[in-house]
Amino acid sequence: MMNSEGELKVSFGYQCNGHRDGSREVPDGYNIVPGIKIQKTSSFSCLSGAALSANATLANTNICNGLIGAEILPSLDSPNSFRRVPSSPTLSRLDMLSSSLQSSLSNLSCSPSSPSDLPEYDTCVSKLMIAPCRSEGILNGMEVQVAGGAAGEDRVQAVCSEEHGLLFCAIYDGFNGRDAADFLAGTLYESVMFYSNLFEWESKIDATRAPDDSEFGGHLQYIFEDERKDSAANSFANASLHPEREISSSFQHAVLDSLQRALNQAENDFLHMVEQEMEDRPDLVSVGSCVLLVLLHGNDLYTLNLGDSRAVLATYDEVNDLSGHKRLKAIQLTESHTVENEDERTRLLSEHPDDPMPILAGKVKGKLKVTRAFGVGYLKKKNLNDALMGILRVRNLISPPYVSTRPSLNVHRITKSDHFVIVASDGLFDFFTNEETVDLVGCYIVSNPSGDPAKFLLEHLVERAAECAVSGFSLEELMNVPAGRRRKYHDDVTVIVIILGTNKRASKASTCV
Repeated sequence: MMNSEGELKVSFGYQCNGHRDGSREVPDGYNIVPGIKIQKTSSFSCLSGAALSANATLANTNICNGLIGAEILPSLDSPNSFRRVPSSPTLSRLDMLSSSLQSSLSNLSCSPSSPSDLPEYDTCVSKLMIAPCRSEGILNGMEVQVAGGAAGEDRVQAVCSEEHGLLFCAIYDGFNGRDAADFLAGTLYESVMFYSNLFEWESKIDATRAPDDSEFGGHLQYIFEDERKDSAANSFANASLHPEREISSSFQHAVLDSLQRALNQAENDFLHMVEQEMEDRPDLVSVGSCVLLVLLHGNDLYTLNLGDSRAVLATYDEVNDLSGHKRLKAIQLTESHTVENEDERTRLLSEHPDDPMPILAGKVKGKLKVTRAFGVGYLKKKNLNDALMGILRVRNLISPPYVSTRPSLNVHRITKSDHFVIVASDGLFDFFTNEETVDLVGCYIVSNPSGDPAKFLLEHLVERAAECAVSGFSLEELMNVPAGRRRKYHDDVTVIVIILGTNKRASKASTCV
């Protein structure tokens, strides 16, 4: 269905290693990736990802003096495949940025941080001279595969290390430009790995060992206070070497804390950079991105989100359907941070008692429908709002910030009933409910065990968008509408489907091309 105008911008797939002595054939459309035999400790069997653009945007921005577009993102992007990355890079991407921007930012990891956002020792990590360096991330293992790419203003990343039983997926749904999404794609993954290693370093110099809590099951929504939480006694790597151990809740809190600290650092770095460059590029003050991170480590599925992207878990219900088969139900693992969410609306109104109109025309200050987001500095700082002119400037910015960078965090312990997870930007849910997406993917997997469920969802989305078009487009006509004009019919859409469990659909690590 996809022609030259409407082809998928990003499409990739991954199959976990199985027993290498198996005789099963690799499904059509997959290429074998040479690898080494390792002990599989992950709790997923495969994933697929796809993205379709609707917005017209520049191919690469000049953010961070062009280094992200010229040096960093090309090394991460592989729109049609997973590929192995060097196991021990001599210079990490964040170190590259830091050395490149010393004249303007002094050090990317040492930008000014609000005490309420980060602990005191986070304001300049480079002062920790004996702390782990950024290139010591645990995903620098024997077999690490990465994939990623851009579709319109969306950015998608996936990093897999079966050696450590770890999968990292991220969707950055940019708006008002893709600078913020590019910045996240170029820096956030490395920051997450750095802060996870920092916890390990801190635990080694801590004289006391955090006690294990009782067995953790189900899922936990974790809301952080400003003060520092207890660090865990275990590291990612140590936990991966002993998958049979029950992960303590203190370790789970440490993982979630690492995710939040990395996001806070990225926000501070980005806004500091915007302040340095806004005289030449005032549009940067309005650029932002929703953030959705999914980290699968062993049997624990961690999520962090800002904005309206979603992670939806498909799990088997205890109640069978009329035919006696187990029925899949949808569980949304993330919160939707929009003004339509009554909790978010109430929070926003309560945080701005002196502002009679924090919500105007169904948007935050009449500008943005999401209540939490990365970037979008003009709704967070008065000096950034003042950089805009005319109708672009927000009038009566009485009590900023109006958009929060406080993420929702969640950890879910995977059970035998859990089947797959759909991770997607909000463009998918403009046309489908959570239940519809789960039903579509569930039926597709049964009838097409070697197929690509992410592509399948996008194909159905395009069909529905054509049906909903006022002008009554056929599917082919809609796909011929160029990016930019097509935004009238659907948004940029990015989808990742992660199949849980150990039932292999192929016996070797593979890439879908």
